[in-house]
Amino acid sequence: MSDDVAPMAPVGRASVEAPPYHEGAPESFQRLWTPHRMVYIGGADKPKDSTPGQCPFCAAPGRDDEDALIVHRGERAYVIMNLYPYNTGHLLICPYRHISELTEASDAERLEIIHLCARSMEVLRAVCRPHGFNLGMNAGETGGAGIAAHLHQHVVPRWIGDANFMPIIGRTKPVPQLLGDQRDMIAGAWDSAPATPREP
Repeated sequence: MSDDVAPMAPVGRASVEAPPYHEGAPESFQRLWTPHRMVYIGGADKPKDSTPGQCPFCAAPGRDDEDALIVHRGERAYVIMNLYPYNTGHLLICPYRHISELTEASDAERLEIIHLCARSMEVLRAVCRPHGFNLGMNAGETGGAGIAAHLHQHVVPRWIGDANFMPIIGRTKPVPQLLGDQRDMIAGAWDSAPATPREP
């Protein structure tokens, strides 16, 4: 089945679009799982203030990797699953320091964040075979940052047709695999996934 055209199935007098099929993606990335965003929209787990004591990105490195959903720890930054993902395999790269913007990061932190971003793309390509990525940082609450007090880089795998109708109709996003399972797959592939060839 093509992953960019979903056939219509008749239901009574209406037609229902079949769910997208992501060619080449593992079976576990084809299933639907959606409740995570409603918890976040309801205010769960949001910090009460912008201090490090309230920051989930400051707390995560103090927990074990499986519990915190950390897939890799670097020297100045780490990679963690987004607890409220936009899409399957959504990773965040966070510096250990509690800083809010890229302008506050040291050159060494900036370099490691971009290296971890590139490595995240390589690992996700090996694990879930996406067709593309969204990469970005939201600076400040007005800029769309859910946790504005702690800098974080988004790495979001994308597949043709992955959005379907859910964000428009249901104000939610289908995420087809449990976060713990995703974390195990991504963390397990971190050291073995092929690297992109680079010029010296």
